[in-house]
Amino acid sequence: MDKRLSEHDWGIIVALDIEDFEETLDLVRKVDKVEGVIGYKVGLTSVLHLGIVEAVRRIRAETDQFLVYDHQKAGPDMADMGPKFGAMCAKSDIDGLILFPMAGPTATSMFVKGAIDNNLLPLVGGQIPHSDYLVSGGGYVADDALDRIMSDAAAAGATSFILPANEKEANRKRAEWVAGNVEDGRMFVTGIGPLGGGITESFKLVEAVKRRYAIIGRSITAANDPAEAAKKLVDEAHSAL
Repeated sequence: MDKRLSEHDWGIIVALDIEDFEETLDLVRKVDKVEGVIGYKVGLTSVLHLGIVEAVRRIRAETDQFLVYDHQKAGPDMADMGPKFGAMCAKSDIDGLILFPMAGPTATSMFVKGAIDNNLLPLVGGQIPHSDYLVSGGGYVADDALDRIMSDAAAAGATSFILPANEKEANRKRAEWVAGNVEDGRMFVTGIGPLGGGITESFKLVEAVKRRYAIIGRSITAANDPAEAAKKLVDEAHSAL
């Protein structure tokens, strides 16, 4: 389920949220040999063009790294869609699924198990690093939603969790909770750069968990030299270990 990720205790996953698919493939070619780049996030900008099977097939021709599919975002749906979603995604050579199961505890359990039952690694989150996402910031989502989702997801078998980089002290507490309650847990921080935080600080905040990763998009994909940008971020991440 996590064979391509299991050999890496830390690293950067590049978010391939690029409209032009040929540019996506070119970006992979440029950064794939950068030490510390250990995977890619495949999103709707690729899958809506080609379908998940074909999009992943073409990306796989350029890399054998860990690939996680982000449905922007899967999980806020009827619970019985969880097994169907997992089964459909498993038809491709994807390794994991990003899940934001906002529809409640039953959906959380069903989407997590739908991934695991299809030999896919569920990466579970529930919060986007936007200032008006939570109720306290004027948004619609309860401030403790992510904490409850993580607890329910762990009960269903999830060990990998996505945290928003702008939630600094909350992320420290979440990492401590994972360290004490989840065997072989993993933390994935998103929103590095424009959306909320530096990679060094973000990694240090979740140091209670050994296995730490950052999902980074624009800071790499929009750079004039993506490989050099990736190297710089890898060095910053390594300094926090």
